Amino acid sequence: MSFEKRGFTQKVLHCAAVASLSLLPLYGQAASAEKPGEGVEVTPIFPSIAEERFRGEVAMAGLRELGYEVQEPKETEYAAMMLALSYGDADFSVHLWDKLHDNFYQKVGGDDTLVKAGDVIPGVLQGYLIDKKTAEAHNIKYLTDLKKPEIAKLFDTNGDGKADLTGCNPGWGCELVIDHHMKAYDLEKSVSHNRGSYFALMADTIARYKDGQPILYFTWVPQWIAGVLVEGQDVVWLEVPHTDLPDGNNSVNTSFQGKNLGFAVDEVKAVLNKDFAEENPAALKFLSLVQITTDDESAQNLKMQNGENSAKDIERHAAEWVAAHRETFDGWLAASRAAAN
Repeated sequence: MSFEKRGFTQKVLHCAAVASLSLLPLYGQAASAEKPGEGVEVTPIFPSIAEERFRGEVAMAGLRELGYEVQEPKETEYAAMMLALSYGDADFSVHLWDKLHDNFYQKVGGDDTLVKAGDVIPGVLQGYLIDKKTAEAHNIKYLTDLKKPEIAKLFDTNGDGKADLTGCNPGWGCELVIDHHMKAYDLEKSVSHNRGSYFALMADTIARYKDGQPILYFTWVPQWIAGVLVEGQDVVWLEVPHTDLPDGNNSVNTSFQGKNLGFAVDEVKAVLNKDFAEENPAALKFLSLVQITTDDESAQNLKMQNGENSAKDIERHAAEWVAAHRETFDGWLAASRAAAN
């Protein structure tokens, strides 16, 4: 090959190389714009009860579509969950009850170390219920009616004369509120707060109801129990005489359909480690947009109660939910990608 031809060839190759290099940023930007989380590992942390995994699976599905490498979630109780997030041992959860868990949130640093985002499940209720038959037969409307020995005895399951209340797992936020209520409403001498594995305790409670016996229990909505013991049909909420919460913030809304349930009407939020949130605007945006209705989570929980309760089942339920809400889900993803730019 002549010198002139070699020179021409080298110029062509040089121009092609420059053109290729000039295109690399363009293609790189397109790829990172589509998957802004690419190369970033994310560690979720969730409660240990399977009934709360569904919303976590939905959140993880979206983060994966944004390119994040989602690790196997850690599992623990709520107070320890907040501590792990604060210390950076985990990156996010979708299980912070804004008001119920505020004490846990503040104790580990609050807004200095954590970021709250969105309303994953708005309009969450908690309270005390009894079977409708007993309520109507004995005109029981208030939790404080249980101070009457003859009323308390109706719900006595172990013969000690005190009403047996199916309560919370040790370490849950509701445990603190129930214990406070027992003192605030002068119920410690007439009501026993039975705590342990909540869903095991509720299985016994439901069995008693099916046997025609009176029942008294705490619950929250959404979850499957509301589909088995239907409010207004099988059971009724008990009112409290006035709002009295452990943190003293008694101005919050605790009423539902004209009844004071004694617990703040709450919302479940996403919560992120603050450093992770600042470094990953796409993840923060997505988790701020994820939202599931109480009806959808209750319906999924009922599927679990009816036997679809394996990890694979829950993953499938989440995938089905995403497919059914694909247009909305894609909107969340688009907003998240925009937030990363």
